[in-house]
Amino acid sequence: MGKRQKPKDAPQIHTTSSGGAVVIPPKAERDFDRARMQAFIQDALAFLRHDSTDLLPFETVRERLNLGEKIYRGVQTIRLDQIVGSVGRYNEFTRTFLPRTESVRRRWEHLEQVDTTQGIPPIQVYQVGLVYFVLDGNHRVSVARQAGAKTIEAYVWEFETRVPLEPDDALKDVLIRQEYLDFLAHTRLDQHRPDQYIIPTTPGRYREFEEHIAVHRFYLEIEAGRTIPFEEAAVHWYDHVYCPIVEVIHREDMLRLFPRRTEADLVSWIIRNQARLRQHYGHQNRMPARVLAQEIAAKMYGNPWRRLVSWLRRKLLRWPVYTGEPWKPPD
Repeated sequence: MGKRQKPKDAPQIHTTSSGGAVVIPPKAERDFDRARMQAFIQDALAFLRHDSTDLLPFETVRERLNLGEKIYRGVQTIRLDQIVGSVGRYNEFTRTFLPRTESVRRRWEHLEQVDTTQGIPPIQVYQVGLVYFVLDGNHRVSVARQAGAKTIEAYVWEFETRVPLEPDDALKDVLIRQEYLDFLAHTRLDQHRPDQYIIPTTPGRYREFEEHIAVHRFYLEIEAGRTIPFEEAAVHWYDHVYCPIVEVIHREDMLRLFPRRTEADLVSWIIRNQARLRQHYGHQNRMPARVLAQEIAAKMYGNPWRRLVSWLRRKLLRWPVYTGEPWKPPD
């Protein structure tokens, strides 16, 4: 006689390390299979878009951002969408904590059943800026997100950081934040101008800003007839060059024409290409960068092709339009 077929909806029975048995209902199995499929689709779409769905590895962030000592902040209710990384298990789940590997199945299915019967204990996380990294509780986060929860209880240890880290930051952004850290160490702008928020999306921009500050310093010293410290020149550059261009960028709503780019990206582009842009727009005389920004905005908004491309990127590709402000949790 052939083997008896197990009923399709028969529960799975797993033996624990202590010799006991855990009964896994069919729903838990189906939920895990569905989550695995969603992870596969998410990774495939990210590959096509050249995006990343990987969790951030805490060890890399700690090294790159030179994090100091941690401070215990107690038990808190934190938003699940602000958990973006893990301590050691970042390869097992996607950025939205969908399970990537079969090895997490048993723990995942068991936790889903526990969650529906008696709840789950708080997880343990490290906080860096506006985001969290799971020290203990990756599976609990995964199950909670799949269940549609928005928050979770957590024991929180906070690491202070000089540069921001936000929920949509990928590993490449962590490398850019490292450059930002070096930039602040050289200019001390975060101490002289605490509200500064200079966040480009491509590496190398901070070096360009430092080079431009050095040129700005040279002309300041000629005008003042004295040696000017680099930090003082950086503050003057920020107040009289960077901020006026940013003001024009927002007044002319230029960020809508360049989705997925920040004001720092546009400032860098304008400064780097002043001579070429003046010639392109028919201005042979030297003009302030902020005036040049106004000219560029007028020309681009008058270009229907540019408006169409930016609209398609915003609506079809879902490219975000940045506000120029740090990320804030929604109300």
